[in-house]
Parts: sequence; C-alpha cells; structure tokens
Amino acid sequence: MKKKERREIILNEVHLHNRVLLSDLTNILNVSMDTVRRDLMELDKHKLLKKVHGGAVSNGFNIHSDQNREIYEYENKSIIAKKGISLLNHGDVVLITGGSTNLELAKLLPQKMNLTFFTPSLPMAVELLNNSSMLSEVHLIGGKLSKGSQLATGGNSINTLAEITADICFLGTGYMDLDKGITEIDWEIAQMKKAMVNASRKIVSLSISKKLDTINRYKICDLTQVDTLVTELDPSDKSLEKYQKAGLKLL
Repeated sequence: MKKKERREIILNEVHLHNRVLLSDLTNILNVSMDTVRRDLMELDKHKLLKKVHGGAVSNGFNIHSDQNREIYEYENKSIIAKKGISLLNHGDVVLITGGSTNLELAKLLPQKMNLTFFTPSLPMAVELLNNSSMLSEVHLIGGKLSKGSQLATGGNSINTLAEITADICFLGTGYMDLDKGITEIDWEIAQMKKAMVNASRKIVSLSISKKLDTINRYKICDLTQVDTLVTELDPSDKSLEKYQKAGLKLL
C-alpha cells in the first residue's frame, strides 16, 4: 500500500471515530507499527491530526475552544442534531456525553426550555454553558479526565451517576453494530457510558451512518437498550431496515 493511500485511510478513521489506536491502524493497514507511527508523526507535523500516546485524535475533536475548527461531516451532523433536539421536553433531566455530533446538538438548544444537564465531558460542559438557556442548569460530573476523550472516568463519576435518573441520555457513539451493540475503544470510557445507560430512562444514539456496522473492543450496551437511533438518513432508507427490525425507533 502506497504512503498516500495509507494516510488517506488513517485520516478517514480519525475523522470518523475522533480517536484511533496505533494497534488498530496497524491491523487495518496491515503494516508495521513503526510505519504507522511515522505516518502519524508526519500527519501531526502538517496539523492534519494530533498524535497522542498510543494513537491519534482529530483536530476538530481535540480543540474544543476553537469555534472555527473544521468538523467532519458537518452538514450531516447538523441534520442529526436538529432531529435530536425534537426529542427534548420541557423540564427534562438530560445526560449527555461529548463527541462532535452531541456538541452540535448543544449549539442548537432552544432558549426557552428549562432543562437540567449532567455531563462527564469537559468540552460539552463548556458548550452547554455557552448555549443553554438561562432557565437551564449544567452539572459537570467529576473524575479522572481521559486525555483522549476529555471525558471524566473512574469510580467517583460512576458513583455520581448511580444517584441520577435521567429522562433522556444522548450517548456518544463511536461504534455500532447489530450483533455487537455499541462498543468503545477504551475500557474506562466504556464503563462510564455503561453507567450512563443504567442511569437513564431513554437512550438516544446520535450517529452518522458511516459509524453503523463498525465495532471495537469494549461493549457498552446491546442495541436492545437503545430506544432511538438518529442518523442523517431518512428512516425509510434501506440501509437502516435491519436496525428497525431489531426494534430501534429511527429518526
């Protein structure tokens, strides 16, 4: 595989999933770890991604304070976010993770709704403070911050979630598969999101369609635990038919 082709694949994986591991890229590309490491260093040098320990993260995901950052699949994520807003009701207690699609939802929050937000995501907390109405409250769930995801993890955050019953949870989705359910790249993040699922009456996955039929190491939940799948596609799209048959409401 030529260098240019390898780097196109790397950038696509980073943009799609926000964070990728060196070991995963090695398997996808079928090359040595040293080759992938050199590719990441050069892509980082050209500011096309950010190399981190053990892998890489996308620029748009990592630099939450830059409002002019390029957002992968922006138009589709905006469509999904608008659909997600329609699921909110006045007075809801809302659990929400980070992720670029969820951040787009935060930017579109109605200014007249009284909502209570809980989030373990530092970028999401900032976005909610900037965009939610004066009637709303924002609670940051504390814990050890993951450098890759900027999400609080660990026992303290999971214990906090055990004391919450949210009306709706917007679960950031990196990987979704009919058989394997929703999975994650990181064990601690998977445990945190699992606790969010257990603390919520309704689970909503906001996901661009390119993330469907993908899997990673650590399971968060079965798809039977997801109430609504929101994509940029029309619910009648053929590619979503099997998800509808599995019992998910499509939006």
